[in-house]
Amino acid sequence: MRRRRAGGRTMVERASKFVLVVAGSVCFMLILYQYAGPGLSLGAPGGRAPPDDLDLFPTPDPHYEKKYYFPVRELERSLRFDMKGDDVIVFLHIQKTGGTTFGRHLVQNVRLEVPCDCRPGQKKCTCYRPNRRETWLFSRFSTGWSCGLHADWTELTNCVPGVLDRRDSAALRTPRKFYYITLLRDPVSRYLSEWRHVQRGATWKTSLHMCDGRTPTPEELPPCYEGTDWSGCTLQEFMDCPYNLANNRQVRMLADLSLVGCYNLSFIPEGKRAQLLLESAKKNLRGMAFFGLTEFQRKTQYLFERTFNLKFIRPFMQYNSTRAGGVEVDEDTIRRIEELNDLDMQLYDYAKDLFQQRYQYKRQLERREQRLRSREERLLHRAKEALPREDAEEPGRLPTEDYMSHIIEKW
Repeated sequence: MRRRRAGGRTMVERASKFVLVVAGSVCFMLILYQYAGPGLSLGAPGGRAPPDDLDLFPTPDPHYEKKYYFPVRELERSLRFDMKGDDVIVFLHIQKTGGTTFGRHLVQNVRLEVPCDCRPGQKKCTCYRPNRRETWLFSRFSTGWSCGLHADWTELTNCVPGVLDRRDSAALRTPRKFYYITLLRDPVSRYLSEWRHVQRGATWKTSLHMCDGRTPTPEELPPCYEGTDWSGCTLQEFMDCPYNLANNRQVRMLADLSLVGCYNLSFIPEGKRAQLLLESAKKNLRGMAFFGLTEFQRKTQYLFERTFNLKFIRPFMQYNSTRAGGVEVDEDTIRRIEELNDLDMQLYDYAKDLFQQRYQYKRQLERREQRLRSREERLLHRAKEALPREDAEEPGRLPTEDYMSHIIEKW
């Protein structure tokens, strides 16, 4: 009888000890939540939802100063690009912005489940989805100039869906989602680079310039030269042509030209036309899934990878010695180029600020998430060290055969 009572007391004591361990664990979790919980937003995708009034630059950056205000929704660019679904990246390639190099990165340098098939001697690569023979990339090096040579925003948005429907008719069962991307460049450097390119014989005269269902008439878009090309032209001659499409090319190629009557310069007054083009280009640039800057190759790579959740195999290289960089011009000529490209200058200033803020935003989020992970790891480590060794090991202990025999003997 005494043994039964003694055994009963032993079982009660063990049960009480188990309850204390459980209660201690619950208290620990509550304390942990008090430390880690405020930094988490459990109701938001990815465990975080930064408020619109988040101060993105709590510590002043000596290399950068904000000029424009952009809400968080304009800075957040983490897209759910579905390569196995019906999503398509569309690359808007503006002349002399480094688009050829970037285009090659897209077909040769992205780490893919099914890499693009680029064969020697062929100008185009085959970029199929991992699960079917349909393209996920619309660009010069994957689909060619299917919408015309260096097609602009107005041409691409009206042309791309139809071209892909004809190429991949089986995809008509579900609507595609198009993610437009582009590169911009400092307007003076880009302008000088285009002049040198034209000087060597480039014309781009096969460009369609489609707008509102038609190409511009010779009166709307007169040529700057007679003959087959403009090779050998001086910089002064290049700047003197009032119809030169090199002037404000980046704004024109990013704006919705339908808003200003396409290439009909008499449709609305010149001042209003310029303002409409600039505002349209800014709006379309903000709405694009991604844009990079030629002068910031590593940051461009960083933002592209985090926007589309794709990784490049090799890092981007920053080439500062370009053909434009080798052109020596005086201050008066530079000012003249800036005047001819005033809209591009304003757009680039705006784009550079948006680009830098997006980069800083991504970096700050990554640093904050890393701090949270490190703090949680430290708390867990301290909690393990704080628990008594016997209590920490007891829940996982399995009774041995000898121990069970001892208990049976007592009963």
